[in-house]
Amino acid sequence: MALYRYEDKSPVIGRDCFVADSAQIIGDVVIGDGCYLGHGAVVRADYGSVRIGEGSAIEECAVLHVPPDIVMTLGDRVTVGHGAVCHGLSIGHDVVLGMGSVVSWNCTLGPWCILAEGGVLPTNQEIPEGKLLVGVPARIRGDVTEENRTFWTWGKQLYRDLARDL
Repeated sequence: MALYRYEDKSPVIGRDCFVADSAQIIGDVVIGDGCYLGHGAVVRADYGSVRIGEGSAIEECAVLHVPPDIVMTLGDRVTVGHGAVCHGLSIGHDVVLGMGSVVSWNCTLGPWCILAEGGVLPTNQEIPEGKLLVGVPARIRGDVTEENRTFWTWGKQLYRDLARDL
């Protein structure tokens, strides 16, 4: 893994995390316990700060980047899918950002929101808890179902187990 200090800020990684050799973590980043950061993942907090909650997965080639003087927070058990890009402000507990999705600047997603694969959430959106978002631009298509929650609870546990075991 590549950990980069920026000015007086260095990344802090929690216990039982897996951070791939090719992941890059830059600046004021704090990663909670039991997280997974896949190959090619980039967490860039050179001008602002990023806080990643426990049990979260930042999958391969995902990018988290924060504008100057902003703190981006990801709650516990957040899944950022392969190739997703996130500039969001606040990502609630148990959120899923699907593969190849984009969350633009200053967006807030409440707990248990799912942004489907390839969805693009434009700047300055505030999404309430438990919504399913689809499309370009992403629109609310309904509520997250119990079936969605069951599937994603299982998937999130896979990554926590993987982080612990690698």
